[in-house]
Amino acid sequence: MKFSTEELIEGIQSGNKRLIGKAITLVESTKPEHRIQAEELLKKILPFTGKSIRIGITGVPGAGKSTFIENFGRLAISKGKKVAVLAIDPSSAINKGSILGDKTRMEELAKEENAFIRPSPSSGFLGGVANTTFETMMICEAAGYDYILIETVGVGQSEVLVSDITDVFLFLKIIGGGDELQGIKRGIMEMVDVIFINKVDENNLQKAKNTKLELKRALDFLPAKEKDWKVPVLLGSALKNEGLTDVYQNIDDFIRLKKKTGRFETVRKHQAEKRFEYWVQEFILASVKNSDSAEESYIQHKKNASMLVSSPSTEAKLFVEKFLNKN
Repeated sequence: MKFSTEELIEGIQSGNKRLIGKAITLVESTKPEHRIQAEELLKKILPFTGKSIRIGITGVPGAGKSTFIENFGRLAISKGKKVAVLAIDPSSAINKGSILGDKTRMEELAKEENAFIRPSPSSGFLGGVANTTFETMMICEAAGYDYILIETVGVGQSEVLVSDITDVFLFLKIIGGGDELQGIKRGIMEMVDVIFINKVDENNLQKAKNTKLELKRALDFLPAKEKDWKVPVLLGSALKNEGLTDVYQNIDDFIRLKKKTGRFETVRKHQAEKRFEYWVQEFILASVKNSDSAEESYIQHKKNASMLVSSPSTEAKLFVEKFLNKN
C-alpha cells in the first residue's frame, strides 16, 4: 500500500513504528517518483527535527558494539529517554543486501516501547554509514527520539563520515595481544570524543588499565578536538552493564559543554553544509546519466580513464567542463 506524505508525517509524529519504517524506506529509495515524495516529506518534517543527541559508535568487529548499544539504549530508556538505533550493516558488493542482522542481536532493546531499531545496508557507501543516514536521522528526530545511536561498519579511518553527521563520536576498544595502540588509526583518535574499553573483567583489568594509560598518552600528542574537553578513557563491560553510567554521564557533560560554547550549533551547520555538497555531487551525476548527450560523453571519458589515455582526474575534469558548458 502506498502512503501519502500526510499519512507518513502523521505516523511519524504519532510514533507509529511501521510508518516510521515506511518513511525511511521512502528516503532510501532511488526511484525518481520516490525521491520527489521523499524531498516533500523531509521539507515538511524539518521544523520538528534537530532536538536529539546524535551518537556515532564505532569499533573493530568483535568490540561488542551491538551489546553496548542494546544495554546503553536500555539505560537511556530507564532515564526517560526515547532511543532510535540506526545499525548500518556491511553490504554485499554484488547485490547490495545486508550481511548482518543487527535487529536480531538487540532482542531485548527491540522489545522496548521507547526504542526503534532500523538496520540499513551501507550499499557500498564508504565511511561506515549508509548514504541516507542523515535523512533517516531527521525522520527519527521528527518522531521524538531523544538519542539516535548509529552503529557503524568498522572500516577504520573512513569513519570520518560518521563523525560528520553526529554530535558525539564514541570509540569502543577491546584488549588484545601485543601493542594495544597497534592498528588504531590516527584519524579515529583525532575524531573521538569518548573512549570505552569494553569486555573488561578481573582477568584483564591490569591490561585494561595499561591500555587506558597508553591511550591517554597518545591523546596528549593530538590537538584537542573541542576546547576544554579532555577525551575520557573509560573501562567497563557492556555485557555486565558495568561502566555504562559513566559513558552516559560523559556524553551528557560533553553535549552541555558544546552547547555552552556555541559549538553544538556551529558544528551542526557545518554538517548540513557537507550534506549539501554530497547531494550536489549525487544530483549532478544523476543528471549526467539521465541525459543522452551527456551520457555518451561520460562513457567515453570513463573509457579513456580506464585505458589510461590520461589520468582519471584529467578525464573527469574534461568531462565536467564539457558538461557545464553545454548547460
